[in-house]
Amino acid sequence: MHTLAYLTAASMLVGCTPAGESSNDIGAYQDNGTTMDNPVANPTGDVSPDTDAVAAPTDAPGYLAAAAAGDLWEIRSSQALLARSKRADVRAFAQMMVTEHQQSTAKLADVASAENISAAAAVLNTDQQGMLAEIENAAPDQIDAVYLRHQRAAHALALATHRAYADGGDNAALKKAASAMVPVVQRHIARIDELSRAVPAVGG
Repeated sequence: MHTLAYLTAASMLVGCTPAGESSNDIGAYQDNGTTMDNPVANPTGDVSPDTDAVAAPTDAPGYLAAAAAGDLWEIRSSQALLARSKRADVRAFAQMMVTEHQQSTAKLADVASAENISAAAAVLNTDQQGMLAEIENAAPDQIDAVYLRHQRAAHALALATHRAYADGGDNAALKKAASAMVPVVQRHIARIDELSRAVPAVGG
């Protein structure tokens, strides 16, 4: 299994920090116009031009499985954060992650159904389970930083996954859906970078 190598390579894609808005409230972020229903408005957060090095799936079942697992991780990790974090800005981001990843799960499921593509139930891989456990078990004064660190890695993986299928996938409708996800993930990365600058790093 190449899951660990895939996740590690994807996490390297977040090495550069894009410029973002200075506001710490999620309302300012949402006002940029980029949502699941309007994914192409003002896209930023292009963390790396080189996603080809990541061996993301380009077959429809593989892409759907990877995307579904990513959405499931985003939802569960954000729910874990919401259960314990006291920071309003990180909590607002986490709530948005729950909502938007539920939306992306539904959108891809609709496309798969329309195209008669079988999609397996979402299952977290070993690395995703480990990251989730770290968030769930983080000390109260470290949970925000741990959550954001893992969000960076997970969104780099999501960006590589959607880009790879949008560029080389085997189903036209699903490629279009994957392409629409890319700017949304980029905006998530931009917000993660903003929050990461505001939240003290673990051990910092």
